[in-house]
Amino acid sequence: MVRCENTNLYDDFFARYKQAAFCYEELILAQPTIPLYHLAYAEVLYTLGGLENLQTAKKYYASTIQLTGGKNTRALFGVCLCSAAISQLTKGRNKEEESSELQSLAAEALMKDYKRRAPSMEALVAGMLKNMKLS
Repeated sequence: MVRCENTNLYDDFFARYKQAAFCYEELILAQPTIPLYHLAYAEVLYTLGGLENLQTAKKYYASTIQLTGGKNTRALFGVCLCSAAISQLTKGRNKEEESSELQSLAAEALMKDYKRRAPSMEALVAGMLKNMKLS
């Protein structure tokens, strides 16, 4: 009986995230210049997972970076996490030049940001990026 209840909870969780994704799509259509909507939509898609959602999430993290002039640390991390997850799912089969350049730029911007604002955390971030094979 517990197994059935857990399945129902997972289905409910998944359905609510899909509804949230739809709501953020509508918000972006209504006000496309608000970076927070792009960021939240990307995070919902990342949470939902799957190759298509991860690729779309990476695009919305990139749009957040563009809208904020590269000053959104969560979006920079998002690009790195999406790149690592996509690489893991495709096992290196889907190597796009543009994607590789984006993840390198995001990793570089993260390192600069941490060097400037939190030097004590710089080594930790460098290690994380190395583990994700992004630097």
